[in-house]
Amino acid sequence: MTILDLIRALAEDAPIGIVVTDTMIDAPGPTIHYANPAFARLVGRSLETVIGQSPRFMQGKETREEILDTFKRALASGNRFHGYLTNYRGDGTKYRVEIDCRPLYSVSGEIEGFISFEREVIRRVGRPASGVAGRYEPISASGDALTSALRTLSVFEEMIVERR
Repeated sequence: MTILDLIRALAEDAPIGIVVTDTMIDAPGPTIHYANPAFARLVGRSLETVIGQSPRFMQGKETREEILDTFKRALASGNRFHGYLTNYRGDGTKYRVEIDCRPLYSVSGEIEGFISFEREVIRRVGRPASGVAGRYEPISASGDALTSALRTLSVFEEMIVERR
């Protein structure tokens, strides 16, 4: 069993988008090797059209380059990226997405891909909580069993220590 087989088994019914890409950070990459059905719903495209594409297909005129540069630098240095982007669905509608992307390491310690957890968020009404994450809240929450596994992995939570 490969790590991709394990991710596929655990992610198929997850309530949030989960994507696995290769390590090609520079354009035209990375290439999506796996995406779950929740990701297809989030981006408004079929899984058949998503697999083999670069996640860059979701970017548009309001996708901020400085956030993409921060994202790229984090991955290039083998660190986690946790942030917010404006992306576009297949029909052209924009949405705000929270992304928690992490390197996938081989047993020898080499980065062999990246896994990204994604969910749609909306801007909070009223005074936001402190910090960047306090400005947004998820569109929907789920009580699925995998949610506790995602909490164990600290998905969508601020981390103090980065793995290098």
